[in-house]
Amino acid sequence: MASVARSGLAGTRRLEAHATRDRDLLLSFLDGDRIYAAYAIADLDDSEFARTRWGIAVDDAAVVAVVMEYRGISPQPLFVMGEADGIGAVLRDVIRTRVAYLASKPGAVPAVAEHYVVDAGADMVRMCVDRDGFRPVLGDAVRLDAGDTRHLDRLYELGLTSWLPPEAVASGVYYGVRRGSRLVAAAGTHVISPTYGVAAVGNVYTQREYRGQGLAKVVTSAVTADLLRSVEQVVLNVRADNPPALAAYRALGYREHTHFEERLVRRRGSLWDSIVGPIKQALSDLRRNG
Repeated sequence: MASVARSGLAGTRRLEAHATRDRDLLLSFLDGDRIYAAYAIADLDDSEFARTRWGIAVDDAAVVAVVMEYRGISPQPLFVMGEADGIGAVLRDVIRTRVAYLASKPGAVPAVAEHYVVDAGADMVRMCVDRDGFRPVLGDAVRLDAGDTRHLDRLYELGLTSWLPPEAVASGVYYGVRRGSRLVAAAGTHVISPTYGVAAVGNVYTQREYRGQGLAKVVTSAVTADLLRSVEQVVLNVRADNPPALAAYRALGYREHTHFEERLVRRRGSLWDSIVGPIKQALSDLRRNG
């Protein structure tokens, strides 16, 4: 356990930063902003918890910040929530991921930047819907399974250059629209936790020549309807500069909950930083000197 002195109007107090596997303690803090923390809450589930590492900052026995890294994916997802100096203390002493894909409220980014080189990133909107607010849109979407993985890979490679393992499709909820034998639109899931009542829609994509026909809305509606049979809240992320997508999700009953940022971050003092830093400085000097 590490501690750091912090000064304020009430005098100096000490933040203690340490690792924890106490799911009840973590959930009690994450529930303070359940929609923003939906992915992290789902990762408390037995199916995901072994892949996670958690750090907390405590002030006078009260948790003031939580940081979670998800292992097994590169770059590793890194989630932060809470007071900025608490986040900084955890990143300094407990969670020291070398390269990560950060999800953070804007106000916490400077605390992360004390320990990481933070790349430019997108302004994201977290949206959510529940059973009462959901407005389904019917269409010809069909449930996909592991046997459709190659079709999903082919679709996503058109615009996302990504791939999915068959087990992700089998354990998730994926729906697609076909034209003939061709999969032209699909949506799926990132996380599902009936235990904690949350799930996240993701991998929404429509082939370019079929856009403007409402297919993204149809497949997202199908996935959402399926998820809401087993969870109370469904969330999704969308770029703030994508008005058509925002409008499509609003039409399904999704509401905007909060803005956050997604950034690629690299640990300061790492080998990568020692290589790239001098190069960036040299380029900067060249531009400055003409």
